[in-house]
Amino acid sequence: MNAYMNQYQQTQVTTASPERILIMLYEGAIRFTGRARLAIEDGDPACKRESISRAVAIVSYLSDTLDHNAGWDGSEELDGLYAFMIRELTQANLKNDVKALGMVEKLLSELRDTWLEAINKVHAEKHQEEKTPPAQTEKIEKGKLPANYRPLSLSL
Repeated sequence: MNAYMNQYQQTQVTTASPERILIMLYEGAIRFTGRARLAIEDGDPACKRESISRAVAIVSYLSDTLDHNAGWDGSEELDGLYAFMIRELTQANLKNDVKALGMVEKLLSELRDTWLEAINKVHAEKHQEEKTPPAQTEKIEKGKLPANYRPLSLSL
């Protein structure tokens, strides 16, 4: 059964769009952070260490793959937020700090939700552009016909 699950997950990643992979990374980091919080509460140090290590690896990957040359001013702030989360995860590991894990989990969830909104907005705009034919997008001013206007009798 585990082999089938691994194959399924492998297929999910290899066929996913870059946007979906980003969301999957956030969801993984959220899941591991939550798992670490529960491990501290249950007194399971091995699970805590492994879960925090995986969350740190994902957040580090998100930070490392930021494109600072994409023309978006927020990349520096986002990089700083990732660095903050890594520090908090590290401290949570050392001090068994459930509160810090909860804060990181909340930040990751908010970032995931923000990215989801942005992705959905871009997809909706793209879908709207594809749905609207070019002739309908030309501005028609009162009393003035568009340049590509052809009376029905001339079109035949």
